Amino acid sequence: MNTFDMKVLRGSFDKGDTEYEEIQRPVAYQRVLRTWGDWVEQNIDPLHTTVFFASMSPLHIKSLDWENPDGIKCALETTPILNMSMPFSVGTDYRLFSVAENVTRSLKVPVYFLNITRLSEFRKDAHTSVHTIRQGKMLTPEQQADPNTYADCIHWCLPGLPDTWNEFLYTRIISRS
Repeated sequence: MNTFDMKVLRGSFDKGDTEYEEIQRPVAYQRVLRTWGDWVEQNIDPLHTTVFFASMSPLHIKSLDWENPDGIKCALETTPILNMSMPFSVGTDYRLFSVAENVTRSLKVPVYFLNITRLSEFRKDAHTSVHTIRQGKMLTPEQQADPNTYADCIHWCLPGLPDTWNEFLYTRIISRS
């Protein structure tokens, strides 16, 4: 979901169809989640299974989003965004967030929506940045010296923020028992 429009296959891979249509991300995401929701409603017994859904995690690609004009993406960031009253946007597509919230809320089977998005927006420092793997190999020193090209501001360091998400999940599970 990293482009404004998505190419969606008309037909089936199994039948060899090759024609695509371009649709907006929220429309594509809603189709995907409705398909998932149909599967959940047909296959999940809420008396025996609990369903959780985590909202999307943000990217930190433009350092101007957190008022760092000298920054290069998430590279060299060592602290979270600390000013919680500062209005900022890291490019999260809240239309997708709304789609996920609405679809999960509309299902007959209860789905516990774990909102990790806003919390994660503050953690510009938690990405793997230039300490990452590309095509199965660690970045070379030359690649690490070029964060504009090689900084990974999508994936997250472990241990770190994903552990916080797991704490939310754990708390939700325990609160139900």
